[in-house]
Amino acid sequence: MHLIIRRFGHRRWRPLAVRRMLLILLCLLAIPGLAPNAVAQPSSPVWLTDLDGPVGPASADHIQRTLVRAAQNDVALLVLRMDTPGGLDSAMRDIVSAILESPVPVATWVAPSGARAASAGTYITAASHIAAMAAATNIGSSTPVSLGATGEVRESMSASEQKAVNDAIAYLQGLQELRGRNRDWAQQTVADAANLTASDALAQQVIDLIANDAEELLQAVNGQVIDTARGAVTLNTEGASITLIEADWRHDFLSVITNPNIAYILLMIGVYGLILEFYNPGLGLPGITGIICLLVGAYALQMLPISYAGLALMVVGIGLIAFEVVSPSFGVFGLGGLAAFVLGSVMLMDTDSAAWQISLPLIAAVAVATGGLIVLILGAALKARRQPMVTGDQAMMQMTAVALEDFDQRGHVHVSGETWTATTNSPVHKGDRLRIRQVDGLTLHVDKDEPTAQ
Repeated sequence: MHLIIRRFGHRRWRPLAVRRMLLILLCLLAIPGLAPNAVAQPSSPVWLTDLDGPVGPASADHIQRTLVRAAQNDVALLVLRMDTPGGLDSAMRDIVSAILESPVPVATWVAPSGARAASAGTYITAASHIAAMAAATNIGSSTPVSLGATGEVRESMSASEQKAVNDAIAYLQGLQELRGRNRDWAQQTVADAANLTASDALAQQVIDLIANDAEELLQAVNGQVIDTARGAVTLNTEGASITLIEADWRHDFLSVITNPNIAYILLMIGVYGLILEFYNPGLGLPGITGIICLLVGAYALQMLPISYAGLALMVVGIGLIAFEVVSPSFGVFGLGGLAAFVLGSVMLMDTDSAAWQISLPLIAAVAVATGGLIVLILGAALKARRQPMVTGDQAMMQMTAVALEDFDQRGHVHVSGETWTATTNSPVHKGDRLRIRQVDGLTLHVDKDEPTAQ
């Protein structure tokens, strides 16, 4: 500034020059790009991931891991775009627990148009910090799948079924009350399988807002104060960039193996691979394949709702079939094992959800293939029974011995590449062909069969 004053020289011009120079400097500082201390404030990151299809172990694992990553990356909001017909109760509760414990706000958005948040999807939406729907979507039908949806069915429910309904109602009411939404609607959607469109859900305060695209959703929630596991958070989503978090290989792998039909097939490949290896030791490939498939199938089953009674019947059935393969019993163990195996397969999945049942045609196909295996084993056993003995004393008595020397009572003979001690009641000459009458330990009793070849 001293230099500026000296530059303008005369005293009466100094105040005017100073004012002009200060005005120029202020204008320059007002330009963000030229301000020395100006720092552009980046928009808070927003992640979006999809929950599409039945809720199961794979989707639960994906949502849980995404929430952990979102917390590590200081994400402002995780948008869960949902379109689900429902799913497993255990997987749904895992997702709900992860949302309730998340320090990152979660907005469940039922979208696009035509999507639904049915059954398990209703509970996940209720647990979310923000519940949103697109136009032409619906939410509800939260009755446990094993129960009916009409009043007449509910009147005839057993005590255990009534407990399940009451538990589901209380669970959903607690989630709705936690988020400040309509808790009374829980009674309707669980007990009567009530459904709501997006506009009706908003009118009844079941959801917070309607948004037809992601940008509209972010504008609607900007500035809202959200209570999370780490305290109150004010959303700053103005102009925020949206990052799509796609499912990775782990999700895809779990989606495949936790399909009940795939898990069932893996178990069968594993079991029959091991049976083939035991029946033909040294092959290697059937045993290695069997062990891998059996372990992967067992890993998939432990994530699914299975009936241990059904699993026990399958193990007993497989054991009886394996015993039939090793020691044929003319079908007694094989057919009994097949019956136990089929019954256990039908009982294996401990859920009434159609999406998590083993296909009956698949069970029938495996049963037919196993029955065919048992028939082949029985045929081989009967054929072997009709064939003449090829080992042991009976087989020796059907062979011909050749005298290795002259002897009257005791000498040596050659039989099937081996030298034996033999006794006879008549003189024998070297080269005579002799018939074996009896095997007495390591001694053969022989008779002359034909004259010596000259």
